[in-house]
Amino acid sequence: MSAARAPGLLGSPALLSWIGVLALGVLLPFLVYPVLAMEMLCFALFASAFNLLLGYGGLLSFGHAAFFGIGAYVCGHAAKVWQLDPLLALACGTAAGVMLGVAFGAVAIRRQGIYFAMVTLALAQIVYFVLLQAPFTGGEDGLQGIPRGALLGVLDLQSESVLLGQRAAWGLYGLVLAVTVSGHFLIARVLASPTGLALRSVQEHEPRARSLGLPASGLKFGMLVLSAGLAALAGALKALVLGLAALTDATWQMSGEVVLMTLIGGVGTLAGPAVGAGLLRYLHHTLAGLGSWVTVVLGGIFVFCVLVFRRGMIGEWLAWWQRSRAAVGSSGR
Repeated sequence: MSAARAPGLLGSPALLSWIGVLALGVLLPFLVYPVLAMEMLCFALFASAFNLLLGYGGLLSFGHAAFFGIGAYVCGHAAKVWQLDPLLALACGTAAGVMLGVAFGAVAIRRQGIYFAMVTLALAQIVYFVLLQAPFTGGEDGLQGIPRGALLGVLDLQSESVLLGQRAAWGLYGLVLAVTVSGHFLIARVLASPTGLALRSVQEHEPRARSLGLPASGLKFGMLVLSAGLAALAGALKALVLGLAALTDATWQMSGEVVLMTLIGGVGTLAGPAVGAGLLRYLHHTLAGLGSWVTVVLGGIFVFCVLVFRRGMIGEWLAWWQRSRAAVGSSGR
C-alpha cells in the first residue's frame, strides 16, 4: 500500500525540488536582506516539522507554536544567562521541545481529528500563559538581548563581513543554513525508512495497519516528538538570529500561520512547506507598511492558492510532473 509510494519521497521530481530549494537557500541572502533570509530558513524548518505530523501522520496540531516558543525561550536563556556555546544553547532549546512533545503526546496522541487539534490548542495555551508568567521570560517584553556568541569558541557569529558585495554575518547564516538543511535531510531519511513507510500506512488506513500488527499510537507518538524537537530547533535558531524570544512565538496565531505555510506550499511534500514558509515571511516583510491590512491581503492570497493550487504550489508541480511522465510513457508504447 505505502511501499508503492515510497520512491516518490526521494524520487526524481522531489529531488529536483530539493535541488532548487537548496540553490535558493544559497542565493537567498543576495536576493533579500540577510537577516530576513535567515528568518525565512528558520520558518522553513518550522513548517517542515509541522508537515511531518500533518502530511505524513495525518494529525492536525493547533499547538505547534508551543514547541517553537519553548525552543526560542530556552535557547535564549541558555545563551544569555548560562552563557553556553551557541550549539549547546540550540541543543537545550531542542531538548526542551522534545520533552514538551512527550508531554503533549502522553495527553493527546490517542485523540484524532478535531479532538486532537483542540487538545493541542488547549495545551499550547497553557504553555503560552506559563511563558507569560515565568520569571525568566521577561513577560510581555520577551527575552531580549540574546547573544549570538562564538561557535565552538572560534567563529564569532556576531561579526559581519563582505561577500560578493553583500555585508552580513556570514558565519551565522552558514550555521542557520546548515542546521536547516540537516533538519530537512533528517525528515527525508525518516520518511524513507521502514518507520516512515509504516506511518504512511497508518495514515492511509489505521484499522488495517493495526490489524497487521503495526503500533499505530507508538508511531504517531514518535512522529509527534520528532516534529516537536525540530519545531523547537527552528524557534531556537530564530532566537539566535533576532536576539529575541517573544510571546508572539508561542501564540495560537503562530500555530495558525504554520498551517497556512504548509497548505500554500503543499501538504505531504518535502519541499512544499519550506517554499510556503519562505513566501509567507517575505510577504510579511514586504507588506509590513499596510499595517493591520496585512492579514487581509494574506487571507486573500491563501484563498487564491487554495482555489488555484489545490495541492499547494509544490504539490501541483509534482502532480504535473507525474502527468507528464505518464503521458510520455503512454505515447512511447
